[in-house]
Amino acid sequence: MLLRVFVLLLACAALPLLAARKTFVYCSEGSPSTFNPQLAMDGTSFNASSRTVYNRLVEFERGKTRIVPGLAQSWSYDPAKMTWTFNLRKGVQWHSSTLHQPTRTFNADDVLFSFNRQRRKDHPWHKVSGGRYEYFEAMEMSKIIANIVKVNDHQVKFVLTRNYTPFLADMAMDFASILSKEYADRMLAAKTPEKLDRHPIGTGPFVFGKYIKDSQVRFTSHSRYFGGKSPLDQLIFSITVDNNVRFQKLKTRECHLIAYPAVQDLPAIRKNGKLRLMEKEGLNVAYLAFNVKKKPFDNVLVRKAVHHALNRTHYMKTVYKGTAVVAKNPMPPSVLGYNGQTKDYAYDPARARKLLAQAGHAKGFKAELWTLPVQRPYMPDGKKMGVLMQADLAAVGIKVKLVTYDWPTYLSKSRSGEHQMIQFGWSGDNGDPDNFLRVLLSCTAVESGANRANWCNKKFSELVKKAAETDDLRKRDAYYREAQQVFKAEVPWVTIAHSKIFRGMSRRVKNFRIDPLGSDRFDGVDLQ
Repeated sequence: MLLRVFVLLLACAALPLLAARKTFVYCSEGSPSTFNPQLAMDGTSFNASSRTVYNRLVEFERGKTRIVPGLAQSWSYDPAKMTWTFNLRKGVQWHSSTLHQPTRTFNADDVLFSFNRQRRKDHPWHKVSGGRYEYFEAMEMSKIIANIVKVNDHQVKFVLTRNYTPFLADMAMDFASILSKEYADRMLAAKTPEKLDRHPIGTGPFVFGKYIKDSQVRFTSHSRYFGGKSPLDQLIFSITVDNNVRFQKLKTRECHLIAYPAVQDLPAIRKNGKLRLMEKEGLNVAYLAFNVKKKPFDNVLVRKAVHHALNRTHYMKTVYKGTAVVAKNPMPPSVLGYNGQTKDYAYDPARARKLLAQAGHAKGFKAELWTLPVQRPYMPDGKKMGVLMQADLAAVGIKVKLVTYDWPTYLSKSRSGEHQMIQFGWSGDNGDPDNFLRVLLSCTAVESGANRANWCNKKFSELVKKAAETDDLRKRDAYYREAQQVFKAEVPWVTIAHSKIFRGMSRRVKNFRIDPLGSDRFDGVDLQ
């Protein structure tokens, strides 16, 4: 009897993180670059901010791309006036913290503050924390939104400059998260405005507790959440960059769910009776972007040569291990306007060498290739892929130095255009083609820093713009198809893969829904 008690005590001592019955531990893949989703472009930061702390006027239904009410309980569109009217919920409670105790509930002032900070360069908050709103600018929101009008405390109108079909879906995206104007006013008065972006206060299902850099992000449930209190009492993001370590933590019950399990670990998760593997077709693309503003990648012949030099079919076998397909276009086949008739660049080293000679580089050249430092839904192992790319390019005379940084630095340096070639990718935010083509490849996206290729093609951008401004699906489809032809001819990227999404979890986890948009949401999740 005493021996049994002793064994039980040892078992309990080995599980300090899981001692609380409703403490959920999520082993995430990297550190957030910010806790303000208006300033972010990466899913790691969104998971730790907009998908836990904040809400938007409209939301995506968990696990789907269907639009459902958020902070707005209803909405309407007047095409004659190009005006969207949102009727706001009443009585929505803000979080409290040691920095701010709210004196009022959510209202229209918070909506105006959240959007005007991003769209108005003369706004007192526009330049706080660097003032880079990549999503907002890449999507040309400052040009699309003419005005935002407060009708009363619980109704706002967005007046557009033109018809813009994806607008409602865009309002469910992370950049459209609503921040507290009252909290902002208090931080500005205290001359500590950056705290708004570092210590988030929202209306969402979880309240931010603290961030231990590169280690943990801690949250507690929002007891007065308008969507209903979470079954979880605490939510912990345990930052674990190494995917092998994440898997070990899952097996030893140090975490309940892991992001991006390594492809070689998928069979072991399937076989483990205490674990569950979830998978879903991803709405994503992995790519190698050329910085076309830097030589020799300003030459389209060089870009084509690199494309022909890379054996992407081999990458599908060795890096993705059958969990992805080669990408031909900059958006996945399931998206409206996908052009299946574009001609791809086959693996052809001999052709690559000929193109290099035509471009004046018969003896090759030296270049840098930046490799992803964290696992992403579209790329499971950037370092391994970099080594394979390095060998393929060496075979045609291009000597590549592999470079990487921690995730926040990788994002900031590439945003500034310091790279020559860089591994990157994208998980769709709303299921619309505009979210791939305009955000990642338009001329406006060059200005915002979201276009890592720094490629500005006026014909491409005009086609994408026309597509977004028509409600005629046939015309939209045709514009997007033509835009992809321009993309393939100019080669700003080597398109690599469209990958499945995987999550490994304990069988104790209930009601988690894998998201086609690549996010990890814990509202509604429970532990058995």
